[in-house]
Amino acid sequence: EPPRSLSHWLIGRPLSTSDAPHQTIGKRVGLAVFASDALSSTAYATQEILGILSVAGSLAYNYVFPISVAIVALLAIVTISYEQTIHAYPGGGGAYIVSRDNLGESYAQVAGAALLMDYILTVAVSISSGVAQIVSAFPALDPYRVPMAIVAVFIIMLINLRGVKESGTAFAVPTYFFVLMMFLTVGVGLIRFLSGSLGNVTDPPLTHLTETLAPITAFLLLHAFANGTTALTGVEAISNGITAFKEPRSRNAGITLIWMSIILGSLFLGISYLTSQIGAVYSHDETVISQLARTVFDGRGILYLATIAATTVILIMAANTAFADFPRLSALAAGDRFLPSQLTFRGSRLVYSNGIITLAVIASIFIIINQARVDLLIPLYAIGVFLSFTLSQTGMARRWWRSGRLSEGEEVIRPGSTLRYDRSWRFKMFVNGFGAVCTAIVALIFAVTKFREGAWLVLIIIPVLVKVFFTIHHHYTDLASRLTLDQFRGLPARHTRHRVIMPISGIHQGTLEALRYAKLLSDDVTAVHVSIDPEETEK
Repeated sequence: EPPRSLSHWLIGRPLSTSDAPHQTIGKRVGLAVFASDALSSTAYATQEILGILSVAGSLAYNYVFPISVAIVALLAIVTISYEQTIHAYPGGGGAYIVSRDNLGESYAQVAGAALLMDYILTVAVSISSGVAQIVSAFPALDPYRVPMAIVAVFIIMLINLRGVKESGTAFAVPTYFFVLMMFLTVGVGLIRFLSGSLGNVTDPPLTHLTETLAPITAFLLLHAFANGTTALTGVEAISNGITAFKEPRSRNAGITLIWMSIILGSLFLGISYLTSQIGAVYSHDETVISQLARTVFDGRGILYLATIAATTVILIMAANTAFADFPRLSALAAGDRFLPSQLTFRGSRLVYSNGIITLAVIASIFIIINQARVDLLIPLYAIGVFLSFTLSQTGMARRWWRSGRLSEGEEVIRPGSTLRYDRSWRFKMFVNGFGAVCTAIVALIFAVTKFREGAWLVLIIIPVLVKVFFTIHHHYTDLASRLTLDQFRGLPARHTRHRVIMPISGIHQGTLEALRYAKLLSDDVTAVHVSIDPEETEK
């Protein structure tokens, strides 16, 4: 057996291409791989709502649960939309492919730019949030916030370089541990509430309220709604990663998406309802999850610590969703010649290694620039998500409209899928169209309310990325046109005379062997020696 190299120790032995079908995952592991991002958002979505309502005082906290119900209704619409997308695009149906097939190349590149930015920020935000939880528990580690975040990024990178099957197994345990602890927290909390033994938060943290309270207006409630929709980030991940599932892919991916949404919606509603009942407040000193857990479990005992540990781990693991989807999306764009072709290359473990490494490097740069702080990243993060939602659902609505124009049995083969007549095209078009309007409104609210906090950068970053994509595409199309055989007029004339240049460092047996070979190629041989030492040259 050949000796194991360092790369073998880190990412495992190379796999044969014939092993590719066996590197797929089932529904249980798929839920852990692709849902960690979405499920982790329950750790901060309710807190984001409270953060906006806090400027109007504690009375505004009564709106937390109604706003959460509206967000879950939006989640249901987005889920139905993406479930339809999964079956319409069994080879992978993210916003990029749907936009390319139904809206055109320019919209596809906007969707691609938004999604790639979303995945980069997912890694930066998730890792930074997880490190912040650790620093909150151990303040002495604050000076090492950035190094810890970088180490976490590269650990997840190495796990993903080992392959989707191994990374899925590695991340399954912490994901399901988080789901278990959150259902336990919500379940025990509801039982204690119904029995009248729950009570309010003891020793609530400082709320940092301003002296003058803002009025409760429709704009304030819309702002809180938009902030809470961070609970939907990551919902599109499964539709982007259909090819990672075992056959039948669309069915398995669709079931996984539905279960993810049920778990996400249940936990989000439960946390929001209990938060409003126990008098939890928005604070920079203690998270809402921490307030809820210590109230439900009567202090900071083992169950409280387990809940906080599970939350910390899932926030870090959420970055894995981006590592699963960023390489696939970049490979798709590279296949369309809008990104460097090197991103289509699979590594020794049959994953898109270049894409994984690229994501780790760029996310690390974001973490270093922002010193592992998430405040300035959130506005960019959310706008990119809802822009891709809007483009995807608009594309699907147009697809159903086109489907309704076909006759029974008629088919139109498109690059991403086959378009057929669908009897339910009106209903499906309405669902996708309504969803597109809702997500567009959320993106607009985010852009307006978060403009001064950094959302204006999106107006610069996305057009710049799209310009870069088309520049790369122009390079590849120009190169292809120069290499085309359309105007080929035969082979160039054969050169009968060759001149051989033979560099030599001295006269020895090797030199004579090289000279003998050179004479076989041509009678015109020129020896070249670079003179550095005059004595050696004389010899």
